Amino acid sequence: MEVESPAAFTYMGRTFGDRGHSIKAVDASSSSAFSDCDSDRSGEFPSASSNSSRQLWLSCAADNPDDLIHRLISDLDDSSSAEKQKQAAMEIRLLAKNKPENRLKIARGGAIQPLVVLISSPDPQLQEYGVTAILNLSLCDENKEPIASSGAIKPLVRALKTGTPTAKENAACALLRLSQLEDHKVLIGRSGAIPLLVELLETGGIRGKKDASTALYSLCSARENKIRAVQAGIMKPLVEFMADLGSNMVDKSACVVSLVAGVAEGRAALVEEGGIPVLLELVEIGTQRQKEFAAAILLQLCEESVVHRTMVAREGAIPPLVALSQSGTSRAKIKAEALIKLLRQPRSGNAASRDNI
Repeated sequence: MEVESPAAFTYMGRTFGDRGHSIKAVDASSSSAFSDCDSDRSGEFPSASSNSSRQLWLSCAADNPDDLIHRLISDLDDSSSAEKQKQAAMEIRLLAKNKPENRLKIARGGAIQPLVVLISSPDPQLQEYGVTAILNLSLCDENKEPIASSGAIKPLVRALKTGTPTAKENAACALLRLSQLEDHKVLIGRSGAIPLLVELLETGGIRGKKDASTALYSLCSARENKIRAVQAGIMKPLVEFMADLGSNMVDKSACVVSLVAGVAEGRAALVEEGGIPVLLELVEIGTQRQKEFAAAILLQLCEESVVHRTMVAREGAIPPLVALSQSGTSRAKIKAEALIKLLRQPRSGNAASRDNI
């Protein structure tokens, strides 16, 4: 797994180096940018009977729902009744969602393994409930390792491929939570999650796109996952989102781009997908944060490649960079000045011929 460069600024819970490279894993509890994945946001149990719903509500409000948890885990193991399993998974999901202290109790009571089995169910609703319950349990840091060691990663990846829209979104969030343990990042990448997350990024709804980008942001701190993301075509949707200032995806996309551009394949893909003019447009008309991100990514491109410097210069980069060096944030000014210095250096043919893009 790659080791990143020294810190310079922080966004979405991750610290970035002087060249925009990520250097710190996502903090599982601190970043408001991950609030979209804090727990499931799907509807609450329309199929539950009124008596069961009342019992669940009273148990959620009680100080000690241990007896209910024990009964629900027993029902999860009852493979003879799919309806009983669905009801148990739904109630566990709500118990874990509404009372954080229940998450550890449920996991220690033995719920994780039967929930993992449900994630592999051919019944779409049962799979969705299993995925969502695992997501809510994964919000407890102590549960992340037991969930992964119970074999949840591959079923969650399958849910990304075959699940309902809600199951796909919640599977992405659950994989994000598991990826916050460094050893899990590569395991998740090797399980085939990256192409499916890129697909969700491209084709999902608004929530799906945000969940996918956040999960990819976490996973792509591992070098081999950067390569997988490039091979899966991640740069095309990211560049499109950065070009759409009304998409509410510009900042998240720029963060992922800055990570993936940490490898040569990522930089080449960014250029191939038309990223240079899009980044320069952000330098000109983006928010202060977006200008800073764009300058940092352009600096990555130009530090590594004389050919890219030539392309950036030919797009008319110097005037907006000069403006940014005078009116941007302190970090944006530093990056803009560094870029201007690079772009004004002689670009010899010999240097370009040796360039590794």
